[in-house]
Amino acid sequence: MLQVKTPEEVFRLIEMEFQPLTKQAETVSLSEALGCVLAENIVAAEYVPGFNRSTVDGYAVRASDTFGCSDAIPAILPVAGEIKMGEEAAVPLPRGTCFYVPTGGAIPEGADCVVMIEYTEDYGDGTIGISKPGTPGMNLIFRGDDVFPGKPLLKAGHVLAPQDIGALAAIGKTEIPVQKRLRIGVISTGDELVPPDQQPAPGQIRDVNGPLLSAVLREFGAEPVNYGIVVDDEALLQKKTELAAKECDAVILSGGSSVGVKDAACRIIESMGKLLLHGIAVKPGKPTILGKAGNKPLVGLPGHPVAAFFVTKLFILPLLAQLSGRENTVFPVSAELAENIGANHGRAQINACHLERKGEKLLAFPIHSKSGLITQLSGADGYFIIDRDCEGLPKGASIRIYQ
Repeated sequence: MLQVKTPEEVFRLIEMEFQPLTKQAETVSLSEALGCVLAENIVAAEYVPGFNRSTVDGYAVRASDTFGCSDAIPAILPVAGEIKMGEEAAVPLPRGTCFYVPTGGAIPEGADCVVMIEYTEDYGDGTIGISKPGTPGMNLIFRGDDVFPGKPLLKAGHVLAPQDIGALAAIGKTEIPVQKRLRIGVISTGDELVPPDQQPAPGQIRDVNGPLLSAVLREFGAEPVNYGIVVDDEALLQKKTELAAKECDAVILSGGSSVGVKDAACRIIESMGKLLLHGIAVKPGKPTILGKAGNKPLVGLPGHPVAAFFVTKLFILPLLAQLSGRENTVFPVSAELAENIGANHGRAQINACHLERKGEKLLAFPIHSKSGLITQLSGADGYFIIDRDCEGLPKGASIRIYQ
């Protein structure tokens, strides 16, 4: 019999049973750092920007030289020079004059604001008229406004996103200390499986879970290690699982997690360490196995691809986040259910959905599929969860969509 645990119990079990792995840090180039987990805090060592700069095309002035001006009585200032992009002003700004500066250009010493070119008129005689008074700091970014020496930039454990790569580039940090990626062994089991590049014979199917789970892990920032397909032979599966556990930080088996004559995954996981659960009160994904060898997770997923996908997203990725000590913040979006949907009482139900914008509303259309029909999931925009004590949701219900 499956010893089924609720999703809440599974999360508590993960928190109690698994500790962050002690992994060596490595240094990667900035171009390779996306998705990596920072191994140490990043603190700025310089000013960004390194000079006062304009945020508009216009004229750098002393604000006091423009006080009281208007369309009727413009402030008339001689143009003392022009500052080109990538250059600095050769001389300070004399009182009662102005410098032309482009957007992003350096501001001469003495200038304290920039008047947009739209509020000026070039008289063609070396002077301009300013019709809108400036205020100190207007249209300026000052040296160090973005970053200054000693400013904390990113914390250890942070997963580097594209915007973080930009911030690191801005401070000249091109060698990034990161944790080595988790290596996750992926094993597909079943007599009926053939590789994706092979034509199945009658009664056979292509292995979907190997590529699918590897893609989920890679997107997460882990390094999947595919150990291929293992037929339903307990001795062979035991040998392959032990090899994967030796070489990797965690092992995921797909298939062989249902109760039956050929069920070997549960016995193998228990023989290698400790069996933590066999069954989660979710649909799809009930016959999921979780155990550990030392501090290494050993996971048995259902063979149906949709079930394997949802269990990995909902439970395995948070487990891996805990192992790597990384942040695992999820920001769901709110949507309105586009139709009534029933649920399987007693189990949390996970439903994929399409999203459509209708006026001000974001509507979620449930995808009605079976756990083995992966192609119906391929166009999904996300998924939502119906609590196990809920028998369904009505059209118009507010739900949270996860991706």
